[in-house]
Amino acid sequence: MYSKKLNLALLAALILILGFVQESPEDLPVVNDKNGGLFLPEGFEAVVVVDSLPGKARHLTVNENGDIYVKARYAHAGESVIALRDTNQDGRADIIRQFGGNARERGYGTGIRIYKGYLYFSSEIIVYRYKLTPGKLVPEGEQEIVMTDDHTPLFHEHIAKPLTFDDAGNMYVAFGAPSNACQEMNRTPNSPGITPCPHLVDHGGIWRFKAETLGQTQKDGSRYATGLRSVVAMDWNFEDNNLFAVVHGRDDLLRLWSQEFNPWQSAVLPSEEFLRLKEGTHAGWPYCFYDQIKGEKVLSPEYGGDGNSIGDCDTYEKPLIGFPGHWAPNDLHFYTGDQFPKHYKNGAFIAFHGSTNRAPYPQSGYFIGFVPFKNNSPNGEYEVFADGFAQVDPIVNTNNATYRPMGIAMGPDGSLYLAETEKGKIWKVTYTGKGKKFSKKNLAKMEKRKGMTHIRTPDIIKDNLEKNSPVAGGKVYGTYCAGCHQGNGLGDSQRFPPLAASEWVIGEKEKLITVLLQGLDGPIEVKGQSYNNVMPQHSFLKDQEVAEVLTYIRQSFGNKASAITAEEVKAIREKTEN
Repeated sequence: MYSKKLNLALLAALILILGFVQESPEDLPVVNDKNGGLFLPEGFEAVVVVDSLPGKARHLTVNENGDIYVKARYAHAGESVIALRDTNQDGRADIIRQFGGNARERGYGTGIRIYKGYLYFSSEIIVYRYKLTPGKLVPEGEQEIVMTDDHTPLFHEHIAKPLTFDDAGNMYVAFGAPSNACQEMNRTPNSPGITPCPHLVDHGGIWRFKAETLGQTQKDGSRYATGLRSVVAMDWNFEDNNLFAVVHGRDDLLRLWSQEFNPWQSAVLPSEEFLRLKEGTHAGWPYCFYDQIKGEKVLSPEYGGDGNSIGDCDTYEKPLIGFPGHWAPNDLHFYTGDQFPKHYKNGAFIAFHGSTNRAPYPQSGYFIGFVPFKNNSPNGEYEVFADGFAQVDPIVNTNNATYRPMGIAMGPDGSLYLAETEKGKIWKVTYTGKGKKFSKKNLAKMEKRKGMTHIRTPDIIKDNLEKNSPVAGGKVYGTYCAGCHQGNGLGDSQRFPPLAASEWVIGEKEKLITVLLQGLDGPIEVKGQSYNNVMPQHSFLKDQEVAEVLTYIRQSFGNKASAITAEEVKAIREKTEN
């Protein structure tokens, strides 16, 4: 059985044999005062296009004249897209304008592309477009609706709508799965999976639409690929003439199946899969997940798996590369320019937004990776192309990271633009080493950065941040709560709300207890910011455990609310169950 009772020494030895554990290099700095704070391969330089934006940057695209368009998180209609122009060619934007979107949406994001003279961009439920006006930064025409997600309810887990285009007039849009693992009771411990998973009928995949047809809904498109839990990063590879995506793997192996998985396994598994997607591809979700250490797909616990069982998982599409769990790949860009060295031509840049749920181990990712391609397939291991976003190592809590990389786009001169979500900072990366031979020596320092805590696979013992026993309620919090709300109770700023100074936490006891026992699904507001994710029910906890963990959060993170007793929990449990 692949369980948390595995001999830790044997497991650690296996990791060492596989070459995953490295000591963090002592000579590598965390903070950089050059290149806008980024660490880059030798021969590359970066300038900061803009330090911050009025809306948090998601994806971005660059017009043929160098104008930048950013898909932003926004609060009001007319703020969905942020347009930037550099008028004096110093690399920095000196004109910034906002436009697009409407009040119906919650401003989550996500995709943006330029196709045949139109600017396409998406919210959670609508794909819009504007006709770009030559010479004008902001389009002068009317906003048009290309596709509307008409499902009910409108908002659910994995609602992002990234988009891309092929050269045959088609637009591809992802429809994420509205659950974590297609359980009978979503995100509930030991709840079995549903067979067949009904979500795969109209979610958990990528749909193909006619790019220039207005007023479409999902039924006007066709399902192109399925078995994909959550896709935020995808791109059409024109050299290979195929769609590629990097998929977010499922969460909560420890919280949902603690009898099968230990904290270390839950932190590093399952893999974030880099896939080539042909029409009809099935990637296996929710029935299977990819284990990058084993190098194979295994049966999910909801479907009887124990981490070793294969079942029919070998019939599903295998990834080109399996990245470590929870790195959150949020953009993918195949480089077609000529400015960068030949090494990068037609290779894949991937923005790893960074993990939120690796507790009790440090958070991981938070860098721009690169996968070299040769003959339309990955050629060698992934590389670290840009690092330094977090400005801290180890990253204990997600919001300790100063920046989190998100968007990638190429400019008309072959430069690469990188955007991040926390401040809305954007960098322009150029290659200045022309005339010098580019070789692996240029990558040596970046290769060493793989040994840093936020990139390497954690040591099962030394990297455990909870080696010492926590106070009462702290262990329950670390097991079931910290993955989302973080060890410091501040959430992750985007998907999971803070517990510190939260009106939901320090307010009415009955409301807080009810939320923990029954869960919460749908949009809420915490400290003036909207959130829309699933808070799983935790009725499986004993009354004393519920009382201890709620007392812990009401008296931690700067909170100073009164304690909650097991008797109070019992009374509300009986009331809500009747």
